[in-house]
Amino acid sequence: MQLEMGAASHVGAVRQVNEDACFAATHLALVADGMGGHARGDVASRLAIDPFRALGARTDLVPADIQRALAEANAGIVADAREHAEREGMGTTLAGIALVDYFGSPHWLVFNVGDSRVYRLGATAVSLLTHDHSEVQELVDVGRLTNEQARVHPLRNIVTRSLGTDPAPEVDVWLLPLAPDDVFLVCSDGLTNELDDATIAALGSVSSPTGDAAARLVAAAVEAGGRDNVTAVVVRVPRAATVEDPSQVATGPRSAHLSEESR
Repeated sequence: MQLEMGAASHVGAVRQVNEDACFAATHLALVADGMGGHARGDVASRLAIDPFRALGARTDLVPADIQRALAEANAGIVADAREHAEREGMGTTLAGIALVDYFGSPHWLVFNVGDSRVYRLGATAVSLLTHDHSEVQELVDVGRLTNEQARVHPLRNIVTRSLGTDPAPEVDVWLLPLAPDDVFLVCSDGLTNELDDATIAALGSVSSPTGDAAARLVAAAVEAGGRDNVTAVVVRVPRAATVEDPSQVATGPRSAHLSEESR
């Protein structure tokens, strides 16, 4: 199955360097948002993406492939920072989605570390599939902030988990069954800090070409303030694609810490 994908990225209205990086090919899409400023967050986000490039042309991905790439991404950032003292402290968030074979059935593997996100886009609403690892999300989780307050809170850019640490961070993983006309958005927090869910739903229209939807979302976030780099990747199952009846596969999302045997 060939998925439809479109990506867009912008440095924003304030920053001088785009520390975001993204990759979209065949059955895999991901966004990394680098951190570190002069410590080269742009290098960290690129290093996080690099191990996934070898998977870009494959249509036979299994969960273990993604796990190995995540481990390589973290190890690569840590090793680079040790080799270049000026890059000490660099890190990156990472969020993505992959179409994988899970015990003989096609599933979406959704994963994230940090506060980059994956959404499912509907005709009139969006559903957040990932959970931020951030200071403000912890405050939301205990009821001290609403989601709307979190979007403008001064601690909104402080993440509690990222790639580039030793020991390696725990990456959250979910498995979801494939469904006809699935549409997903993978994005950095530069988009979600500027646009609310209703705006994302309206601009990420499921009927638009994926490239147009991604460009429209990024442009709107920049116009709304563009206080950070902004990146979006939109992924769609083609309408003509044949998809296994979702009632015959496992329901989701499910949090999963998958082993090498998950293939």
